[in-house]
Amino acid sequence: MVERAGGESLLFLTDEQLRKGIEAMFFAYRGFTADPDRILSGIDYGRAHHRAIHFVHRSPGTTVSNLMTILGVTKQSLNRVLRTLIDDGLIRSEKGLVDGRERHLFLTPKGQELERQLSDAQRARMRAAYRAAGPAAVAGFRQVLEAMMDPEMRNAYNRLKEGGA
Repeated sequence: MVERAGGESLLFLTDEQLRKGIEAMFFAYRGFTADPDRILSGIDYGRAHHRAIHFVHRSPGTTVSNLMTILGVTKQSLNRVLRTLIDDGLIRSEKGLVDGRERHLFLTPKGQELERQLSDAQRARMRAAYRAAGPAAVAGFRQVLEAMMDPEMRNAYNRLKEGGA
């Protein structure tokens, strides 16, 4: 059995150890989203807008259907968010060349600027946390996050890591 400095077992976690991990995730997520939330609140956007902007930036030309899958939202929910972003000039939608029914999404220069502001804030927080934790902890953290993903989401994540949509 592997033990940490405090004698905690890493193979046989108690409910209390798991509770501490769950609570740490909740508070870390609050910190991770706090900076972008402040930026978004000034322009009447929320986290759904942020996620859409992030993944359109990550995969320029992605389809509405692919974005629905990545975000795990309904078409109706995504359309509300996209309509706002398109109307406000942050995202543009282009008809597919092969299939005219498809809509391919791209950030406009205005959308790219907002994405940069949001990502810069999160990168700064992640960079500081990663530096404080060290390389082994970063690798372990990523391994834990990947192990928590449902298989379908892990596949989508792996496609993004490999530079695909």
